[in-house]
Amino acid sequence: MSKVKLTETVLRDSHQSLIATRMTTEEMLPILEKMDAIGYHSLEAWGGATFDSCLRFLHEDPWDRLRKIRDKVKNTKLQMLFRGQNILGYRHYSDDVVEYFVQKSISNGIDIIRIFDALNDPRNLQTAVNATKREQGHAQVAFSYTTGPCYTLEYYANYAKQLEEMGADSICIKDMAGLLKPFEAYELVKTLKSSTSLPVQLHTHATAGLASMTLLKAIEAGVDIVDTAISPLSMGTSQPPTEPLVATLAGTEWDTGISLEALDEITRYFDPLREKYLASGQLNPKALKVDVNALLYQVPGGMLSNLMNQLAEAGKADLLPEVLAEVPRVRADVGYPPLVTPSSQIVGTQAVFNVLMGERYKTCTKEFKGIVRGEYGKTPMPIDPEFTKKIIGDEEPITCRPADRLEPELDALREKIAGYIEQDEDVLSYALFEQVAVKFFEARKAKKYGIDATSADAALGVHSV
Repeated sequence: MSKVKLTETVLRDSHQSLIATRMTTEEMLPILEKMDAIGYHSLEAWGGATFDSCLRFLHEDPWDRLRKIRDKVKNTKLQMLFRGQNILGYRHYSDDVVEYFVQKSISNGIDIIRIFDALNDPRNLQTAVNATKREQGHAQVAFSYTTGPCYTLEYYANYAKQLEEMGADSICIKDMAGLLKPFEAYELVKTLKSSTSLPVQLHTHATAGLASMTLLKAIEAGVDIVDTAISPLSMGTSQPPTEPLVATLAGTEWDTGISLEALDEITRYFDPLREKYLASGQLNPKALKVDVNALLYQVPGGMLSNLMNQLAEAGKADLLPEVLAEVPRVRADVGYPPLVTPSSQIVGTQAVFNVLMGERYKTCTKEFKGIVRGEYGKTPMPIDPEFTKKIIGDEEPITCRPADRLEPELDALREKIAGYIEQDEDVLSYALFEQVAVKFFEARKAKKYGIDATSADAALGVHSV
């Protein structure tokens, strides 16, 4: 046994989960040097929804955020979350875009890239893993943890072995819905530690009220690193709090070596920010309550609020119980995918349609047909051929790696935004979020030249994309 290492999530998943990723770079910068001195294993500071949120809502350059954080954090590894072939977007991108994104992430300051795939299809991970290794980054490969008929200890052990053979430097249990129970965590970590030689990290959410207990049992089983969030932005749909875990392990064989006094400075910095988010309504108290529905329906917190909104817009909020009961049935029909972006949205929306229409699969979304067709990869369990035929007719399902069907994209993307490019990374911002990125580029240009965006376009000879 050795001391447990901590990854602090307050700069990424913590505020993504509680305040829809709205913390600004300016709010982060003043405390970073103190966080750097704490002794964390890593700071999760980028990736996930931060990229989209920077461009779309905060009008910030995500690449500039990363460089500013790196400038302040000299000693602690910086970590990001990366959706495999989806990068940080919502579709599969060509290999040249994935490789270039990895290269630029590492050259701008990222040390550890946590790579996962929504369907746990290893084929969707390989390009990102290879690129990370090539750039001398640490490739932490995650599996999306969920439950269902195929998700046995043997399934996870075999998957971990595949990840090790693929070149993973460490493995992460990514429990995005907070479904992992304490004693199951103990068995899972024991299994992974005996089936691979790689370090194992555990990421969970406090949604169902289990997370701190789950971390403790995982630590007893030998987990190497765990994710926590500083207490003002912990609990609820976020991660379990950092300080109580440090206090619990102090003086034991798992002692983190982190000072509670030093952590208190970090806590006191984020306390007024928490109050500010509560006062502005960005932090909804509902996000902080224990939600056992996550265990009953395997529905992550964000997905539950989406379902409620969809039903409210249709004037059918009273149908939520039926929709929640339909979600597991739809999930079973499409091969038991883990419910994480984008599969959670796809399954949830189809469940809403099935209930509202009064007939199952009378209307199917384009994305639902896509998951049945194989556009997102191979589902954990095979989909019944009869069901496939019902949804996509005589179309031939995709059996290859979806990205094998994509031509290289980078050169064409560069050409499209030639007049906007101020840094190499701009082509990647555009690749992921086209119109959102263009709006950001126009605003940046207008600010730079002190003129409105249309005049700036004319001055530079740029045509809107």
